[in-house]
Amino acid sequence: MQPGAPVLEEQIDQFAAARNLQTPTWVFDIDAGRIVHANGSACALWQADTERELQQRDMSKDMSPTVAKRLKQYQADFAARDATFTELWTLYPNGKPTSVMVQFCGFRLLDGRMAMQCEVFAEADDQPDNLRSAEALLHTDVMITLYSFSGPPLYMNPAARNASHDANAPIAQLFVDSRDFDVLMFELEGAGEHRRVARVKTSLGQRWFDISAKQCSDAISGEPAILVTAIDVSELKDARDQARYLANRDQLTGCFNRSYLQHYAAHIADTEITPRALLYFDVDRFKQINDTFGHEMGDAVLIELAARAQVYAASQDVVVRLGGDEFVIVMEVSEDKAEFLTRVETVFRALSSPILCGATNINAKVSMGISVFEPSEFDVDAVLRQADIALYMSKKRGRNRFTFYDDAMGEAAERRSRTEAEIEQALQRREFTLHYQPRIDVKSGEIASVEGLARWMHPERGMILPGEFIPICEETGMIEALGQQVLEMGFAQSKAWLDAGVNTRLSLNISPRQFADSGLLDRLKACAGTAGFTPGQIELEITESVLIGEHDGIAAKLQTITDMGFEIAIDDFGTGYSNLSYISRFPLHTLKIDRSFIAQLPHSGPIVQLIVALAEQIGAKTVAEGVETEEQYEWLANCGCDQIQGFYVAKPAPAPDIEAELTRT
Repeated sequence: MQPGAPVLEEQIDQFAAARNLQTPTWVFDIDAGRIVHANGSACALWQADTERELQQRDMSKDMSPTVAKRLKQYQADFAARDATFTELWTLYPNGKPTSVMVQFCGFRLLDGRMAMQCEVFAEADDQPDNLRSAEALLHTDVMITLYSFSGPPLYMNPAARNASHDANAPIAQLFVDSRDFDVLMFELEGAGEHRRVARVKTSLGQRWFDISAKQCSDAISGEPAILVTAIDVSELKDARDQARYLANRDQLTGCFNRSYLQHYAAHIADTEITPRALLYFDVDRFKQINDTFGHEMGDAVLIELAARAQVYAASQDVVVRLGGDEFVIVMEVSEDKAEFLTRVETVFRALSSPILCGATNINAKVSMGISVFEPSEFDVDAVLRQADIALYMSKKRGRNRFTFYDDAMGEAAERRSRTEAEIEQALQRREFTLHYQPRIDVKSGEIASVEGLARWMHPERGMILPGEFIPICEETGMIEALGQQVLEMGFAQSKAWLDAGVNTRLSLNISPRQFADSGLLDRLKACAGTAGFTPGQIELEITESVLIGEHDGIAAKLQTITDMGFEIAIDDFGTGYSNLSYISRFPLHTLKIDRSFIAQLPHSGPIVQLIVALAEQIGAKTVAEGVETEEQYEWLANCGCDQIQGFYVAKPAPAPDIEAELTRT
């Protein structure tokens, strides 16, 4: 609006009366930033010689953004209601600060726009601290509001007015959660002040505010009031929530993590009485999925499993990813045991269903162990251990099943744990030794070679057979240390026999973990060097599973071993996935027919004949394992099998006993 913009006629008459007032009074066009009418006292206050001169001043030019925002707030309130405000303002006539107490009210211009009539009714306290505090109150970002106990706000500074969702709303309507208001009022009544972080309603929606409230009196009416200062801490609150979320969540799957499980256990131990079950599951042969399809596909499998667990879990259940492919579901155990079992079966079936990752259908099965417990007894480590024992039993029983923990399992696990410790100690003390079992040439009936078989000479229990310690060694990784000792003992014994004039081939077992070890070739060389002879008399037995993988690398490694002078035998042949085209890629010398086929003769005869024919095709010998009867021996001889091994020929025996047999032949 230009200087001198018209106002309504009746307002002109009204303002004409104000010209005779001693108090400075003027009309301010908020949109234009100019004074449109002023009495003589106002002109004197603004240091203007005439009203016309004052009208020509552009007051928006030096106006701070905070003041401009405050005036817009006034304009909106004047338009919405018959509002009057009284505030301490600092004016700057010709650049000189002058502080006055001003009363503001609405004044509609001729064109309908809302302007503001200003009347100074008191000179301000000229104490610098008071003036500066008033100025700070105007410009601060801290939201300051003086509330009556039940009615609309008595005062709002610009920051509070700008953030308010409703300038007339009483303090009770400030909070999103009414419980925050109830607590605030309770604390004010008791202590006179209170501070809390709460969600409040604002012009930007719901936000988190750090609120400080004090009970006081209204300086105008003397009535009880509440002075509230508030700081928007939404970003900080969100950051804390995000940090708390990340601290308790698995980033890949979005499930809770092990850290949260500890908090959850403490919570239900204090608050719940309904029994719980911890379902501990992992993916069967997950490494094979990663190796076959890649780790990205493996991650997709884990994400899908987590999603299924969360879908089938009840609202009160908790789904946790412990790490890797290991997950936990903690669910309530209903009084109806059949209903609970049905729930477990439903979850298990969902987890074991094929997973479609892109265009690839992955048949990822799971095994599960379950421990049932009372909430008051929820020791996470103890319950997880019980469920882990049950999970181990599921794996042992064939995988892809669930097993409930019982005390007998715990006792067996303790025995196994003690055995693990004893095996580790036995390796350090070198308590393991070799017994030797002959292999007989079917045509000549003479000993063709012997196989070195590990035995554990326990200081208290005596000789322990490999069925008790080999599986534990394989599962724990101690098989590599045991395998190394077997190589060292076997090489030393072979050299001793050679020195004694006994010339026989010795067969020693290499575990899959040993074969996969990049240091195997160096260890073989070291064993031969220590023994002081070339390895021409040593045959190394590997299982058929070793051949499954990257063909070229396996073939190259086997070729290097044979170039060193060793022969290669495949143990337990026929139980894997070998075929002629696959086997023919490798430098193999012997196929040992698995004992399960020998035990089922003559029913399994076609399979045995097929293996014999396969060996002939690749130029390898065949050895039948586990021959225990004359009938089996005769059948194998007629089939064309080259050698036999088993109790029908001889049981494994210490080196001196076998040496006597070798000397006689």
